[in-house]
Amino acid sequence: MPQTILIVDDERRMVSLLKSYLEQEGYRVATAYNGREALDVARKENPDLVVLDIMMPEMNGYDFMNARRVESDTPIIMLTAKVEDDDKIIGLELGADDYVTKPFKPRELMARVRNVLRRAGKNEPKGKALKVLDITLDHETRDVQIGERHADLTPSEFDLLAALMTNPGKVFSRLDLLDVIQGVRYEGYERTIDTHIKNLRAKVEEDPRKPNRIETVYGVGYRLRKS
Repeated sequence: MPQTILIVDDERRMVSLLKSYLEQEGYRVATAYNGREALDVARKENPDLVVLDIMMPEMNGYDFMNARRVESDTPIIMLTAKVEDDDKIIGLELGADDYVTKPFKPRELMARVRNVLRRAGKNEPKGKALKVLDITLDHETRDVQIGERHADLTPSEFDLLAALMTNPGKVFSRLDLLDVIQGVRYEGYERTIDTHIKNLRAKVEEDPRKPNRIETVYGVGYRLRKS
């Protein structure tokens, strides 16, 4: 049974990006967009860890922590755009286990998630195999099979394919995919994704000139066909 991470942030793009990263790592993800909604979701889902933004409408992160700590000792990592030490101290005093200051690299947050779960005595997720169409991807062995054929991918190609397979049918922008392989979203560098996708298609498509697995969504980015 995969561990459940609850992401709470009023920035929907941020929630979507973090959800993709966490699912790629083998976690089950629940989401909420303010503290009040997060309390309801937490009571229903009983998450193993909460990734919590501080500045939100309706109920901010501090108030959520106050209410949640009465009910549960679920580990919490707070996300904050504030840099003042006092704000971090307040959060930690309210029961946060760790904090990450925005902007941050998603890979840094993934490391914090693993560390907090480890400190909480929870195991990391085991390698998770994904299967979409005739593609099978194993996170544990980093093996990729296209039907009966093995595909030898570079680390960047593997990570891109894993992100696409985690959300088949979802359109990823070039910036989204750049963040997958670099942990940053530098505008101006996103066209390098086109080269990575071209190389990936050469390994997973029967005819890279007529791709029928990894589709181009013109003016937006790429997606993996669902069926």
